[in-house]
Amino acid sequence: MPTYVYRCNKCERTFEQVQKMSDEPLTDCQYCDGEVSRVPFPVGIVFKGSGFHVNDYSSSGKSTTAPAACGTSEKCAECPAAAAAKD
Repeated sequence: MPTYVYRCNKCERTFEQVQKMSDEPLTDCQYCDGEVSRVPFPVGIVFKGSGFHVNDYSSSGKSTTAPAACGTSEKCAECPAAAAAKD
């Protein structure tokens, strides 16, 4: 369950509350019964592994997994892209 941060408009205290995402936001301060508002809080993101930027983008900007050029083997003659290139 996520932890939400609230700030009281009356006593200006900040507190955290663990709630379900489907729960209604709190409206009353747990200290002074004043009106509270939810504080926007950044979400923690963890990237595990070597990272998408290392795997998906090469330093030269060219793909390292490019297919072989058409017409270099007998099978390429059967390829629709090779036929279109000849036309």
